[in-house]
Amino acid sequence: MAQLEQFTTSVDAVVSRMRALDATLPERDGVAVFNRVYLTVTETVDRSIDAGRFTDARAAITLDVRFAERYLAAVAAVAGERRPPACWRPLFQFRRHPGVRPLQFALAGINAHIGHDLALAVVDSCRTLDCEPAELEDEFDRVGDLLVSLEERIREDLMPGPDLLQIADPLTHLLGSWSLERARDATWTAARALWALRGLPDVAQEFTERLDTAVGFAGRMLLTPLPD
Repeated sequence: MAQLEQFTTSVDAVVSRMRALDATLPERDGVAVFNRVYLTVTETVDRSIDAGRFTDARAAITLDVRFAERYLAAVAAVAGERRPPACWRPLFQFRRHPGVRPLQFALAGINAHIGHDLALAVVDSCRTLDCEPAELEDEFDRVGDLLVSLEERIREDLMPGPDLLQIADPLTHLLGSWSLERARDATWTAARALWALRGLPDVAQEFTERLDTAVGFAGRMLLTPLPD
């Protein structure tokens, strides 16, 4: 077992960083669209922790913060003119594209964060807490349930109009091509696999890189520019 890591960051700290980012980005910027969505998610999780809705509050806080830190690290990489993980590159590359709708930006960010970052955050949290993934499953499921409920609200808030009811609308097809629930299930499997591979660092690194690439490819498809 890896040495227990120091854990000092609070949920309030990552919320503050996301609020600061929101204040600096143009409203239509694709990263800003996702940041607003994720800020809402993190604030909801924080309130749920404060209300005692998580059996193990320390585990929930650890997972939530380790999760958020992955996104904030990608933002910092781009700000420092470094390459972010492959899963995040489509969002940063297309963030100002006029043919990409806000809902696409939101879902592409969720895809990157759930499909790649969450699996690594589970492993990070297990190392921090000196526990097995199974001990975090309840917290993982509760956070996932919040994300699913918020995703439904996000789709409603960012829908461009009743034209989406037309089956021929290209966005209708894109919306049907990705599911948060399926992504969450795949992420839990990936997290368990990465934990099992921790004694084989070369194989774990290759697995992580391939996961990153695959999630990035899905994100690029979600950001396909669409006609008005």
